[in-house]
Amino acid sequence: MSDTPANEQSFQPLNRRSNSMYQVTFSDQSMLELNKLEMEDQLHLVDIISNITPEMLEKPKEPIGRFKRGKRTYFRVRAGEFRCYFEIRNDILYSHYILHKNTLTDYVFRNKLPVKDEQLVEQNQSFWQYIESLTK
Repeated sequence: MSDTPANEQSFQPLNRRSNSMYQVTFSDQSMLELNKLEMEDQLHLVDIISNITPEMLEKPKEPIGRFKRGKRTYFRVRAGEFRCYFEIRNDILYSHYILHKNTLTDYVFRNKLPVKDEQLVEQNQSFWQYIESLTK
């Protein structure tokens, strides 16, 4: 007879990677965009991101996608009108960008067009005014 109570004898440690979720961190751009959203959209996006598991990323299916950009593997998750682009660093989900769907920035990043990160997150109003002036 063991000194261990019966309910502890059947204890099986869980594999850390199974059913676990990632710690989530946000880039400056992600935080700026997240803070611009309505509270309901913020909660929806954070809920989706914070419930992503390693199993979901092994064989991504909608609303999650995976692609390579250079040597990095990025993931995209859709949350309503927004997309969050992230990568996994050890056990941390690092959100690089939160972008509104159907924007030029989202299109450029999603289609892996050659662009520097600094250009990708350009949010200066004069830049967008210049772009709009080209169409007139």
